[in-house]
Amino acid sequence: MIMKKALKKIWFTTLMMFLIIAIYTIPTIQKEEKVLRTNLEIKDITNLSTSKVYLKDQNNYLVKVDTFLEGKTDEEKIDKVIQYLTIDNEKLPIGLSGYIPKNTKILDLKVEGQSLYLNFSSQFLNTKNQELVITGLIYSIKEITSFQEIFLSVEGNPLQQKITGINKKYDLTSRDSINKVVIYYLENDEDSTYYVPVTKYMNDDREKIEIIIEELKNPKEDKLVSLVSSQLDLINYHEENNVMFLNFNEKLLDPNQDITDKVLNTIAYSVFENYDVNMVMFEINHENVEYRKR
Repeated sequence: MIMKKALKKIWFTTLMMFLIIAIYTIPTIQKEEKVLRTNLEIKDITNLSTSKVYLKDQNNYLVKVDTFLEGKTDEEKIDKVIQYLTIDNEKLPIGLSGYIPKNTKILDLKVEGQSLYLNFSSQFLNTKNQELVITGLIYSIKEITSFQEIFLSVEGNPLQQKITGINKKYDLTSRDSINKVVIYYLENDEDSTYYVPVTKYMNDDREKIEIIIEELKNPKEDKLVSLVSSQLDLINYHEENNVMFLNFNEKLLDPNQDITDKVLNTIAYSVFENYDVNMVMFEINHENVEYRKR
């Protein structure tokens, strides 16, 4: 009798422990399932990568824009770029537009070493500004691939595509001491964070980084601005191990972090366009404060 009561008590205790464990285990399993589904969803979009392309703004400037491009291979990404840059693409940010003529198709894509050959359908020529179309397309492709040369043709006929810059401006008074410098500005719009490269041809034999800083301190471009302080001084600079070291005074930083980020980006983007370096290290009185990678 005593043995039966003991066994019954043990059975009841075991049952209660099982129920308690089950109650606490169910929510845990549910949470794990949610996490698992989330991870699977992330895996499903791993072929999306953040890339930079060039779109046309309302002032007819080509501007650098971040976007997501689907595709793992260069061929897939190039195809997506061309779709993205095509006129009437409804997925573009407000105020920006594509410029590749509608219904343009890639008839052939060939890679030979570090060279890319693209052959388009005849619709590619349906534009009044072929230079802008070719420049924006080539700059965009170079942002997502490592090709050294890009050759374009239409229906097998090679295009004349000598690219001498983007958003070009000429400030020349003579044929002597001509310097070509690419400088990044911002659109003159409080809500805009688009960076606009301008290729300048000028009579100035100074080092390009000196020209970049001076131009950003005193911008003269129509409908473009710079947030670099007019009191900023570039104390010195040097290149070492594919890094450009820029040493400034205290006016490099701003209490508003958003302004500081835009200042550093415009300088870094400009450096990358003019120098073969992979990183820009920003210093204040020889102390490292920030950096930007290509």
